[in-house]
Amino acid sequence: MEKQAQFNELFNTHYPKVLRLCKGYFNGDSDLAADASQEVFIKVWENLDTFRNESSISTWIFRITVNTCLIYLRKKSTKKEIRSEQFPNLATENYSPEMEEKLSKMYACIQKLDEMGKMIILMVLEGMEYNEIAQVVGLTEETLRVRIHRIKKSLTQCVQK
Repeated sequence: MEKQAQFNELFNTHYPKVLRLCKGYFNGDSDLAADASQEVFIKVWENLDTFRNESSISTWIFRITVNTCLIYLRKKSTKKEIRSEQFPNLATENYSPEMEEKLSKMYACIQKLDEMGKMIILMVLEGMEYNEIAQVVGLTEETLRVRIHRIKKSLTQCVQK
């Protein structure tokens, strides 16, 4: 498959997930999440030729996403402006006001988690398989399951306050 066609397929398949993962890191800030998501796909484009199939391509993209979001959080003042016609347009997600309020509360609770907890729960919410999450975060599946149970319990308590 030609690189541009492969990239377009990856972008169309993974962009909504990457955007939601970034929103989770940035407390629901859509603009910052969109900037970081674009940065993720710039990195995917630049490194697509070097992907070695040692993990699934989605695991690789999520690892890039997590690293990009963490870099953004550490260096909010650094922004990279890149103009590109390579990014297809996607419709923006629409939420009802009630849903937006629930999401805001959940994002606020997620922000209280430690870095590893945030990373794990955002991937769980994305519907990633536990074995894939375990690869991204570098834990055994058993340890991951225990962490997820504790994180869910903590979030449930936080949201109900």
